[in-house]
Amino acid sequence: MKKLLFTGIVILSMLVTNLKAQWVQVNGIYYGIVECFATIPNNSGGTYLFAATYNGGVSLSNDNGTTWTSASKGLNSNIFSLLAIGTNLYAGTGGGVFLSTDYGSNWTSVNTGLTNTFVSALAANGNNLFAGTAGGGVFLSTDNGTSWTAVNNGLTELYVSGLASVANGSGGTNLFAGTSDNEVFLSTNNGTSWTQYSSLPGLNVATLVSVPNGSGGTNLFAGTGNGVFLSTNNGTSWTACGVNGQGILSLAANGTNLIAGCYNGGVYLSTDNGTSWNLVYSGNGIIPVWCVAFFPNGAGGMNLMAGTSNGIFISTNNGTSWTMNNSGLSNLYVRRLIAAPDGTGGTNIYAGTGSNGMFVLDKDDTLTEINNGFVTTTFNIFSLASRTVSTDSAYIYAGVFDGWVYRTFNNGTSWTRSTSIDMVSYIKALAVSGTTLFAGATGNGVFSSTNDGTDWTEVSTGLTNNGILSLLVDGTNLFAGTQDGVFLSSNNGGSWTGVSTGLTDTWINALAVSGTNLFAADFGVFRSTDNGANWIKACPSFSLYTHALYVQGTNLFAGTNGTGVYLSTDNGTSWTAVNTGLPDGLSALSFAARQNSSGATILYIGTEAGIWARPLSGIMGIDEQGSCELLDLQQNYPNPFKTTTTIKYKVKEQSFVSLRIFDIMGTEVASLVNERKPKGDYTVEWNAHGNGSGIYFCKLQNGRNNEVKKMLLMK
Repeated sequence: MKKLLFTGIVILSMLVTNLKAQWVQVNGIYYGIVECFATIPNNSGGTYLFAATYNGGVSLSNDNGTTWTSASKGLNSNIFSLLAIGTNLYAGTGGGVFLSTDYGSNWTSVNTGLTNTFVSALAANGNNLFAGTAGGGVFLSTDNGTSWTAVNNGLTELYVSGLASVANGSGGTNLFAGTSDNEVFLSTNNGTSWTQYSSLPGLNVATLVSVPNGSGGTNLFAGTGNGVFLSTNNGTSWTACGVNGQGILSLAANGTNLIAGCYNGGVYLSTDNGTSWNLVYSGNGIIPVWCVAFFPNGAGGMNLMAGTSNGIFISTNNGTSWTMNNSGLSNLYVRRLIAAPDGTGGTNIYAGTGSNGMFVLDKDDTLTEINNGFVTTTFNIFSLASRTVSTDSAYIYAGVFDGWVYRTFNNGTSWTRSTSIDMVSYIKALAVSGTTLFAGATGNGVFSSTNDGTDWTEVSTGLTNNGILSLLVDGTNLFAGTQDGVFLSSNNGGSWTGVSTGLTDTWINALAVSGTNLFAADFGVFRSTDNGANWIKACPSFSLYTHALYVQGTNLFAGTNGTGVYLSTDNGTSWTAVNTGLPDGLSALSFAARQNSSGATILYIGTEAGIWARPLSGIMGIDEQGSCELLDLQQNYPNPFKTTTTIKYKVKEQSFVSLRIFDIMGTEVASLVNERKPKGDYTVEWNAHGNGSGIYFCKLQNGRNNEVKKMLLMK
């Protein structure tokens, strides 16, 4: 499954006027993954270009990709495939198939009969529309997606990663399906039956493209984990035809021209039907190319387009040179936010991102990339902290994935790298007490520095778990949230004592304090009133996996995985979802707040789909549905499990229910239930074939009510 990283540049114009009582995404230039492309001729002889971004919807360009505008109204799920048929535009998403008949202005779900809604590939043959799914095989619609029927007879592998349809030269059509088990299947009767052909070497068949060979036959190209392969006999046999040893994520064809996008960031071009290939874009070896396309340039030729983990690149000269064209694309993977004085009486919001380093949102609501001094391999920011020097200035610290801490004292104009704590550690947590900086290094404990990171001293005595996930300073107390509970030090880390009595969930992602109340977050929120000596679950039925906690006055906010933001005004005893304006499935990873020029407090959240903002006054007193009245989801069994696990759940009243599986990054990997269910008890199995070992989350949802369980896959 594709792993998604985002960063961006943001302009907030007249924010408070527009925000009102709901969340609004902060728009800006895109630096994250582009999943797929589609093109439709416009009415003036040009071409509409469509680009789908993970959790960012679809964007439209009518000027050859120079600028982009949002075309996503009605889309509410991650997009993995696009297909244009005439003026109909289809999107395959983690929540099924969506259709737009007005160039992306509006989208409608078209999922009747689609029992697996994780749609990874789309293809068409005349009036036949095919959807390849992750675990449900292939579905056929003959009425523009209004209804679907599974067509899997003979298709023994149901994880479909690519589809291709082409005339077979005899008046019929060949439909090919590539799967995650290196297999290619052929159907000559629109999916009624399938025949398996020889396996391909490599990790999996990620993409397929078929083109007429000029002699009445078909050339079928497969992009695999080990280069591009060609079959001239409908998949009976295959020959390696180029880009050997490369993981191929995407292919596109135009006549005898082919382009291939690679996992390591390269783009290869063939002008002779795959006989030879030339590297035309290197991608610096670190930026995967998720999708590629040809599109008319308006002058009788073709431009090349590549969608990467750093946005869109376009070549107008067959790959000789490339230009980044991201203006108007909006998305930003923001792992951490922090507010700090800007030196002029205002407040900056600093954003640490998942792959492109640091950004600062200044008091004039302009977001700017601030990476001068960062080593390019350390752009993955895991933690932020600040040390106020005066009322108008502060040091900002950023912890990264390879044991380094960076600091700036000039609002990010330049950064200085500290001495490395440990080259294999993630600096998941930072905290400041006076002039002492504390760093939590995952797997290596807590370290302290009294000279802004020039020198570090390990202060982990008494820590029985060194997997540090969060740190909190409260007066003279220093708390560490670990992978096995909470620890307390009252002597600047000189010694630690475990304080986890009553914690039934011990993977402590976040800590917060409000008066005498100490809060810890894992699956739900726990509260202690005696410095951690004893804990209770503040709301027993609030069991959402929680990434972040934030205290603003008497308000406690929880940022959850896939279910947005929740608010408690009674120290966690009850919770209300405050998600109006947020798309379904969004995770709130971090919080920050500041006052604007009018004195209003604006709350910001960092998500996997950008920065979102909302006035604090607009959140208070709003009646938004969703609280502790959650569904009854039982822990899967067995857990841990190797391949298959059983999940039991209860529906308390007849309603539309979804049961979905997410990985640790919040990416949906399976949709197990997506239909109306009567009141009752249910059992479903998840076959994790095709997924790697690690932590996964099972989310049961009924409208705004939902419950999440953590699962461990060990292969």
